[in-house]
Amino acid sequence: MNIATSSASARRPVADVLGFAEQLSWALYRLDREEYGDALSSDQFLYTRAAVVAAGRQEYESVLRDPQRFTPYADGLVRAEALLHVADNAYEQLTGEEWDRGTRYGYESYANTAGWTDAQRRESP
Repeated sequence: MNIATSSASARRPVADVLGFAEQLSWALYRLDREEYGDALSSDQFLYTRAAVVAAGRQEYESVLRDPQRFTPYADGLVRAEALLHVADNAYEQLTGEEWDRGTRYGYESYANTAGWTDAQRRESP
């Protein structure tokens, strides 16, 4: 993902912003699994997954290969909530309209139902 800030992304075509949103949602969706977030609230889990993505491709891929690498993010509550708003802000700057966001993959916690046991999904907020 190469769009780092809303101001930088606002200079790109709308298609790039939409592409960024799709890539981000896919990356967050892939981390939406029980082995990463079973001890975090849904918001903490989402913002911590965003921090892993913000750490860069190499770190993100390392965490996917080894869930133990997620632990320092979760234990330290490393968060990157602002990353979730980059595409929305850029879209609004480019078009003058609020984006009624829609991506192929949901990034909210527990959206990846294949990554969670039935018991965990029932207990989820």
